[in-house]
Amino acid sequence: MRTIAIIGAGPAGIEAASVLSAMENTEVLLFEKSASTMDNLRDKAFLFPDFSSAADLVEIMESKLDRENIKLHLDTEIVSVAELVEATNGTKDSATDEKEQDTVGVCWQLQDAKGKNYVADAVLMTTGYKVFDATRKEELGYGIYPGVITSIDMEKKIKEGNVLNSMGDVPKKVVFLQCVGSRDEKSGNHYCSKVCCVTAVKQAIELRKLLPEVEAYVFYMDLRMWGGGFEEMYREAQEKYDVRFVRGRISEAASTFDGKIQIKSEDTLVGLPLKMSADLLVLMVGMEPSEGTKKLTSQCGCADAYGFATTMNPHLRDNETAQPGLYVAGSCKRPMSINDSLNDARSAALKIAEYLK
Repeated sequence: MRTIAIIGAGPAGIEAASVLSAMENTEVLLFEKSASTMDNLRDKAFLFPDFSSAADLVEIMESKLDRENIKLHLDTEIVSVAELVEATNGTKDSATDEKEQDTVGVCWQLQDAKGKNYVADAVLMTTGYKVFDATRKEELGYGIYPGVITSIDMEKKIKEGNVLNSMGDVPKKVVFLQCVGSRDEKSGNHYCSKVCCVTAVKQAIELRKLLPEVEAYVFYMDLRMWGGGFEEMYREAQEKYDVRFVRGRISEAASTFDGKIQIKSEDTLVGLPLKMSADLLVLMVGMEPSEGTKKLTSQCGCADAYGFATTMNPHLRDNETAQPGLYVAGSCKRPMSINDSLNDARSAALKIAEYLK
C-alpha cells in the first residue's frame, strides 16, 4: 500500500486527492487545518466568467471525497515535513506503533500541531493563499471607516443579496479599487494577483443586477483580463451594465459627516485630479501565501522571495520541487484562479503517479 499525504483541503487538494485515489493500492491522507474544507471558495457567491454558483462547485468537490481510501483529517495543521531514508511506508500514530509495514527507500514524515506523526511515500502541498490585509494600506481607511470594505466583504454581501452602505441604506454609488496589496511598492508585493481585475468586473455586474439604479465605478492601473471569456465580460460590463472604468489609483479615502467615503485620485487618461464621494469603497485585495505555505516552503527550502513555493521549472516541471517526492500545486505557488488550481492539481497528481511507479 502506497500512502500519499496532501496538505490543504482546498479545491486543488481535493481534486488531487480524487485523482490519486483512483490508483490501486493507494491511500490518500488529506490534511486541513480548518474545521471545514474549501474556506476560500465558500466565501464566493458566483464564479467568473460564467457566473456559475460557487455553492454548487463546493457540493461537487465535496462529493469527490466520498472514497474509502481518502482519509480526511480536519482541524489538523501540519507543522513539520521531513524526509526519511529507509523509513516505513503507511501511517503511524506514534513512535511505538508496531504495525507491520513495507520498507521503502525514501519516505516523508509529517507532524501535526498536536505532535502526531504520519509517514507517506509522497507529499503534495496545496496550502493555498490568504487575502492581503487591507489595514496595511492606512491611507485607504479600511478598518477605520465603515464605508470602506474589501472584495471579500462585498462577495458576502452579494451572496446574501443584501448590499447596504454603512448607514444601513441602499447605496447609490459604489467604487471598486484595483491592485490593493498587489503591484505595490509599499506593501512589498510587486507581483500581480491575477484574479482581482476580473473579480471587480464580476462584482460590478453582480451589483448592477442586484441594484439596477446604483452607479458602479472601477478604478484601475491597467485591466488584465487573463482568460477565455474575460474580455467579453469586461465589454459586457460597460455596454450592458453601464459600469464606468477610470484609469487612476486612489491616493486617499476619508469619511464625510453623512457616512459617505470621499476619495482623491487622478484620471490619468485626461491628466486631471479627481474627487468623488461614494457610499461604498471596495478594495480589491490581492493574494499572499498563507501562513502554512510560508512555514512549510521555508522549512522545505522551496520558498520564493514572498513565501510562495518554487518549482524545478515553470514549463515542464512546475509541480516538482528540488526534493524527490515533494510536490506542490495550486495557489501555494502563485496567485491562481479556481480553474487554474484544479488543472494544476490534476497535473501534480499525474506527476506523483509517475514518481510512485
